[in-house]
Amino acid sequence: MMENFTPISALIGGGLIGLASGLYLLLNGRIAGISGILGGLLTLTKGGSAVFERLAFIVGLIVGPFILMNATEIEAQSVVTSSLPVIVVAGLLVGLGTTIGSGCTSGHGICGLSRFSLRSLVATLSFMAAGFVTVLVTRHLLGGM
Repeated sequence: MMENFTPISALIGGGLIGLASGLYLLLNGRIAGISGILGGLLTLTKGGSAVFERLAFIVGLIVGPFILMNATEIEAQSVVTSSLPVIVVAGLLVGLGTTIGSGCTSGHGICGLSRFSLRSLVATLSFMAAGFVTVLVTRHLLGGM
């Protein structure tokens, strides 16, 4: 289990996420919350550069890791073993949760907490508690992987 513990790369990655979200707020005046960016792209509430900016952000999230893997020796370490219906239902539940919670983990956990938002603190603690309970139930009580 400890062979997957990589504190140096985690620290570098966390620092880069913090730097990128801080620069996004400083340069654009907007929060780098993925659900808000994707939601704004899907509803097309603003035109022009806002649509291009949102699209570039989402494309960068998808294409960036592939560029990194091809430019370095880094390999993807995630394997999806669930069926397509399970993935679709999970995605819909995540979308519902981000709507109810007025944002996602990146918006609340990274951007909201750095601005000392009480709402983001409550949301992040709720996300974490739900994750802990889910792991407890699925892996320990139901005997999953």
